[in-house]
Amino acid sequence: MQKANINGKAWRFGKDIDTDLIIAARYLNTSVPEELAKHVMEDADPEFVNKMSRGDVIVADENFGCGSSREHAPIALKAAGVAAVIAPTFARIFYRNAFNMGLPIFELKESAEIAEGDEISVDMNRGTITNKTSGKTYNFTPIPAFMQELIDAGGLMNFAKNEIEGK
Repeated sequence: MQKANINGKAWRFGKDIDTDLIIAARYLNTSVPEELAKHVMEDADPEFVNKMSRGDVIVADENFGCGSSREHAPIALKAAGVAAVIAPTFARIFYRNAFNMGLPIFELKESAEIAEGDEISVDMNRGTITNKTSGKTYNFTPIPAFMQELIDAGGLMNFAKNEIEGK
């Protein structure tokens, strides 16, 4: 299956962005994606969901998604329209939860070179991230084939459903 390209505006966040900053615990009384989306990144930037557009990308520093092992974090990001997250490193449980929920994440050690507002393009077939604003292209750590299948299917549940139905 041909992987899609991602094109969007970069939204910058720092290091050690924990799952409580992604979606605060006070909103965990629901698992409805559309409700969670209304509050994504609220404690890091109260206006984030009003400023960003569907298809935009979060670019952060190291250890994105640390803290609690809540699936709500990638669900909220994806439901809000965040197309992907780029960071040099991710907390391991967030890394796996993101793929299970169908949210693409890319490990890029040079993520600090991407500024807020930069227009970026991710070519998943070539394994490159291009900062259209600066003209610089970076190679990202390849996503393992099986995990790419999870993204293509929209997450683990859809992948399993497709497997059962023979699709």
